[in-house]
Amino acid sequence: MGSNLHPVEQNEIEQSNIDALVEVTANDMREVNSLILSRADSHVEVVPKIALHLIKAGGKRLRPMLTLVSARLFGKETKNQIKYAAAVEFMHNATLLHDDVVDESDMRRGKPAARKIWGNQASVLVGDFLLGQAFMMMVETGSMQALDTLSRAAAIIAEGEVLQLSKAKNLSTSDADYMQIIGAKTATLFEAATRVGAMAGEASQEEQQAMATYGRELGLAFQLVDDVLDYGGARQNLGKNTGDDLREGKMTLPIILALAKTDEQERKIIGNALGNSEEFGNSKASGETFAKVRDIINKYDGLEIATARALQHAQNARDAIDRLPKSELGKILQQLTYYTVSRVR
Repeated sequence: MGSNLHPVEQNEIEQSNIDALVEVTANDMREVNSLILSRADSHVEVVPKIALHLIKAGGKRLRPMLTLVSARLFGKETKNQIKYAAAVEFMHNATLLHDDVVDESDMRRGKPAARKIWGNQASVLVGDFLLGQAFMMMVETGSMQALDTLSRAAAIIAEGEVLQLSKAKNLSTSDADYMQIIGAKTATLFEAATRVGAMAGEASQEEQQAMATYGRELGLAFQLVDDVLDYGGARQNLGKNTGDDLREGKMTLPIILALAKTDEQERKIIGNALGNSEEFGNSKASGETFAKVRDIINKYDGLEIATARALQHAQNARDAIDRLPKSELGKILQQLTYYTVSRVR
């Protein structure tokens, strides 16, 4: 994949990781994790089994760490950030449980999806339980502003899921449609995570907006990279099968960009592959189909263009941090933008 990055920025990407973010949030994350485990408990036996199956499967807990750093950045932590961070993580896990049912996914974080073990109905209902717990924690902090932020985010995320479902396998899905979907499904929770964190740090309205912009732009970059990785990444980087987006009929940017340039035969190949469960039920056919579609995407630079878009959103996130006073925590947040896009390298 080609690159027009400045050499210094290329070096930043190659050396990027999230170690500094993990280290600076370690103490608070111990509290968050303890709260998550206690609030995932229930007298209904299957509820904690499903919740903890997903929670303990891994994941970097990026969103709650963002909430914690966003609070500390302004130096006036109220400790509300602990419950905010746990609520954000519960919301994220609830959407994963729901998404796996909608997408009929088999894998999540490198393990069988909860729905494959306990079924669709139980997975959906436990997702609802986690959302309920998230809002209970928000109410307990007494902040109507934070509750408003996360409740609005929950509604927008659901709208994004429905919009994506309505566009599945639709070859006329536009670039704008795609950006609306990922803006709702992914970027909204990143934005909410950083905004409520800033609230916990008693940031000004201007500072809260800068953090919200950072979170949103980071979320857009994160999802764009995920969608590139589904056509060009290794399975171990994803925690799912490469090609899942194609199998599930998802109209992601690499496909949309290619479709804008394909001839009739290439368009037919992509159309037949999208969401074709019969084709993907045969492992040999699956591999051949995926390779054909990926070749078409690469022919029209779909992965490269989508990656460039991710890099631009990562830059937008850095620009938002630049509007705040310089600090070591600000540097960590900027470094995180390089980590987000480094996953395609």
